[in-house]
Amino acid sequence: MHVKQLTKQYDGKTVVDGVSFSIPRGKVLSLIGPNGAGKSTVMGIISRLIARDEGLVDFDGQDITKWKSKELAKKLAILTQSNQIQMKLTVRELVSFGRFPYSGGRNTAEDEAAIDRAIAYMELEEFEDRFIDELSGGQRQRAMIAMVIAQDTEFVLLDEPTNNLDIYHATNMMKIVRRLCDELGKTVILVLHEINYAAFYSDYICAFADGKIAKFGTVEEVMTKEVLSQIYRVDFEILKIEGKPLSIYY
Repeated sequence: MHVKQLTKQYDGKTVVDGVSFSIPRGKVLSLIGPNGAGKSTVMGIISRLIARDEGLVDFDGQDITKWKSKELAKKLAILTQSNQIQMKLTVRELVSFGRFPYSGGRNTAEDEAAIDRAIAYMELEEFEDRFIDELSGGQRQRAMIAMVIAQDTEFVLLDEPTNNLDIYHATNMMKIVRRLCDELGKTVILVLHEINYAAFYSDYICAFADGKIAKFGTVEEVMTKEVLSQIYRVDFEILKIEGKPLSIYY
């Protein structure tokens, strides 16, 4: 996937300004930056949830807006911050939605097998007949990820997957993100506010500031005192834990 010169304005204010980068296949890419930096807007444009004003998202050689929704849904899955389930659904019913692009709601034996695998992968077997609103926040997040796994796409887009989770469940969520890449071969793009999670679990980081890319590169290239201090406008120090750079600010 290649993002080329994306621009987006709201009420005459430019919130995304000429953003270009390529998404490495089979890796975890985190989009970071302060509030209002443009990272969630870029994620929305990539996933077709937000219309761009200018630019291009080239997905497998074709403008992403030209893809038929059913075919795109077999290649790209998105979980947004506002995944509020209003219906009374069990975990299995929720996960089965991941098969809709393939079955149109009439699941075959192959679809049911994919649902079984996704539930087992996320260790949700004991909860599969429980209603979503009866689960903890961490369990609901796991059910959402199981739905994405059942959808069986190469690209997975996650907008702030650790939002509203305590440190235990947030850390487990990031471990799941890493497994999606390492074990299932997914390309994962996620928006994160917690830069230490981005540093520890990502392969690449795209750092935004004022609607533009301030730095794109490997974790080691982006997680430097100079880059982070410039982006967040506070002083940082960089430590290393298990050989990976982590930050503290003061």
